[in-house]
Amino acid sequence: MTVKRNTWQKDAVKHALGEATGFVSAQELHLVLRNHGSTIGLATVYRALADLAGTGEADSLQSQEGELLYRACTTEHHHHLICKNCGKTVEIEANEVEKWAEKVAKHHGFREPSHTVEIFGLCGDC
Repeated sequence: MTVKRNTWQKDAVKHALGEATGFVSAQELHLVLRNHGSTIGLATVYRALADLAGTGEADSLQSQEGELLYRACTTEHHHHLICKNCGKTVEIEANEVEKWAEKVAKHHGFREPSHTVEIFGLCGDC
């Protein structure tokens, strides 16, 4: 088993991700870090984001353009409402989605359903 170390680079990416509003790309996060004087490389940002997503400390989703986007997140199971215009993101409780997924799976003869749900729309400000 490989043990992942916490490094200053990973800590910097985690901090910058926590400061971001909504989902951001690795390139956007890299630019923010560089603008604040960091020497961190883009490949390191990608690795740190993948590690954070792997441990549940960050959520990732694929944008409509196919780019992976990331957001600092809680480790409990949940879903998101995401504004298509400004990127504002709201975590929503999983309870209703869980009930729906179980019902649909059972109706079609499936068991042990798992899912990823992201709901896109326009927020009240847009």
